[in-house]
Amino acid sequence: MYQNKITLTPQEIFEKEFKIDTRGYRLKEVDQFLDVVIGDYEQFLNIINDLEKEKADLLTENMNLKQELRNTKLDVEAQKSNESNDFSNVDIIRRLSQLEKIVYSMKKEEENNN
Repeated sequence: MYQNKITLTPQEIFEKEFKIDTRGYRLKEVDQFLDVVIGDYEQFLNIINDLEKEKADLLTENMNLKQELRNTKLDVEAQKSNESNDFSNVDIIRRLSQLEKIVYSMKKEEENNN
């Protein structure tokens, strides 16, 4: 991503040659300074590459977590739907049980009266 915005590579800095005038800079000082610049450049490129890789990993993890969240929401919705059906079934069973008790108690009363 940032690779397109960076003009120089460490190799280009290393290979750069300047014309020498009679009043030019000391070559040794220029070379030492450029060596420091090259080292920094290499570090920057390594940091950028590491961050790009980390970003890609985080984006992948984020997508996976979003998908997991969607699936969990769907599971919760399905579970709520099932629970509401279960409660209605439990209510029906309780009502049937109460009706059975009433019917059996009525039968016993009839038998006792006869």
